[in-house]
Amino acid sequence: MLLDELVTTAEAVTATRSRLAKVDALAALLARLDSDEIAPAVGFLVGKPRQGRVGVGWRGVAAAMGEHATAPTLTVGELDHLLDRLATTAGAGSASERGRVLLEFTARATEREQDFIRRVLLGEMRTGALEGVVTDAIARAAGRPGEVVRRAAMLSGDLGETARLALTGTEAELEGVGLVVGRPVLPMLAATAATPTAAIEAVGEASVEYKLDGARIQVHRAGDDVRVFTRNLADITHRLPEVVEVVRRMPVRDVILDGETLSLDEDGAPRPFQETMSRFGADAARETLLHPWFFDVLHVDGRDLLDEPLSTRLGELERIASAHRIPGEVTADPEVAERVSRDALAAGQEGVVVKAIGSPYAAGRRGSSWIKVKPVHTYDLVVLACEWGSGRRTGWLSNLHLGALDPTGEFGEPGGYVMVGKTFKGLTDALLRWQTEYFPQIEVRRTANTVWVAPTTVVEIAIDGVQRSTRYPGGIALRFARVKRYRDDKRPEDADTIQTLRALLRG
Repeated sequence: MLLDELVTTAEAVTATRSRLAKVDALAALLARLDSDEIAPAVGFLVGKPRQGRVGVGWRGVAAAMGEHATAPTLTVGELDHLLDRLATTAGAGSASERGRVLLEFTARATEREQDFIRRVLLGEMRTGALEGVVTDAIARAAGRPGEVVRRAAMLSGDLGETARLALTGTEAELEGVGLVVGRPVLPMLAATAATPTAAIEAVGEASVEYKLDGARIQVHRAGDDVRVFTRNLADITHRLPEVVEVVRRMPVRDVILDGETLSLDEDGAPRPFQETMSRFGADAARETLLHPWFFDVLHVDGRDLLDEPLSTRLGELERIASAHRIPGEVTADPEVAERVSRDALAAGQEGVVVKAIGSPYAAGRRGSSWIKVKPVHTYDLVVLACEWGSGRRTGWLSNLHLGALDPTGEFGEPGGYVMVGKTFKGLTDALLRWQTEYFPQIEVRRTANTVWVAPTTVVEIAIDGVQRSTRYPGGIALRFARVKRYRDDKRPEDADTIQTLRALLRG
């Protein structure tokens, strides 16, 4: 298929706010793709090429966007091969070589295709073709039940491969996609509530568990082979040998565990989150040990537990990992839930997560059966820009422009980010220094006072609420926003939505 057809479809999807129209356009495209084009095309459409990052930043992309072709000749497969070549170019002079290869390729692209390639390379594919929409389009094009396609995508963690299987494989093959020990799955996510009492009232009898101030991990063990993954499914096994050893000692052969890891001080209290995250970015183990704590188990010795109630899964977790279970209690009593929350806070943790005791594990979803409760309102937002500081902060990038995800395009571009406020509060000298070094690397444009960046950086923001505002397109502004920490472990598509923030007006 010509790349121009993919670009045309992406433009049509961007131009409409109708989910049905998006699904129709994408399904028609998917049905025309050759089998080896399906996975790459899906990756391009959702802004996640199968090669991941290929070592080309915005400066390299900008330098390659010059002369362009007048007629389309490039194919989807050729763009996929280009990314393969960029990703595998390494060693001395690799940056120069990638620039040369990219320049030669884009010279064969039309102006529309160059813009599409730029957005693919920079992760700026804001067409409104979110993964849920594309999943529905795959089901439509393949004539498969939507729930079967969604489950296969969640359990495989690979939407492109799911699309290929749905469109070219048998129904039995698609339905046969299940958990594979060693292949990570998207984690189950939690909704939010103001108090433990409100959460208990929403879900009934529940496991009320500490919400640790740590980093999410998923651990797979097959025999003596143990692998550790982040919430974004990145393999960090070599960085966490202490976690590997803990799981190797468990009385089980094959297992998939969901939990968190964090660093503790001499008194057993959690160290700052940044100290935990520093280990995730290290290529070798450091002196600070990370302690694993688990709150769920998805598979044990050939038995998948996803569809089992939480009560069953907790029973298995107690059997195999009792010394490393996150503290909590099962109760339907709001007073007990409030007490567990106070105990968690006294121990230096963030709050609690209240989980319906009969709930299955909904991989990749933010459902209503898990509810997190924190005493301070914190939300994960995306940095859109950063302003140069003044006074003591002269020469440093300081004031952050913050955006919330708009998945439906209700207030702007579907799948884009709606600005909801600014803040410079909570920024330490170390964070200011980091911002000043990092944000120019993902710069997309600048004015005299502001550096605009690719919307890829997630930051956790504490607020006292929101207020109505005509200044921003979402109609709200954050109240007393301050930075808690950057969330390298979260994807921009995991950010809180503008709809979630607007709901605070009614809270």
